[in-house]
Amino acid sequence: MDAFDTLPRLGWRELAALPELGLAGVVAKMDTGARSCALHVEWQREVVVNGVAQVLFALQEDEAAPVRELCVPIVDRREVTDTGGKRATRVFIRSLLRLGQWQREVEIGLTDRGRLRHRMLVGRAALAGHWCVDPGSTFLLGQGEAQA
Repeated sequence: MDAFDTLPRLGWRELAALPELGLAGVVAKMDTGARSCALHVEWQREVVVNGVAQVLFALQEDEAAPVRELCVPIVDRREVTDTGGKRATRVFIRSLLRLGQWQREVEIGLTDRGRLRHRMLVGRAALAGHWCVDPGSTFLLGQGEAQA
């Protein structure tokens, strides 16, 4: 038996939850070509709270949901190259990612993905050793299983 046979199988697109950020169901693209996770934010601003670097940002679960503001600690700043080859420094946060009944803590880069189809991208660093992606399938976990 191959190790991949024991991993939960995902479609290239799944409903993801980020319960610590209050997101119960975001359509996310599983992107094995991307190293890191990315999450769309409306805007972001770095602040210092009690001597701790944090990021204040606004996000929206979907276009019908209200915009909410959150402030969470910054875990890293990294240079990232987007699909168009443009390099930029992104702020990264840490949050619990839930896909179906499985969950793990991941690092997520905050960025403007407003012009893109998926508000969230799950990269290979989050997927490796935990999930197996079937690029020919979508929503293998079902439309409602990621609801918090």
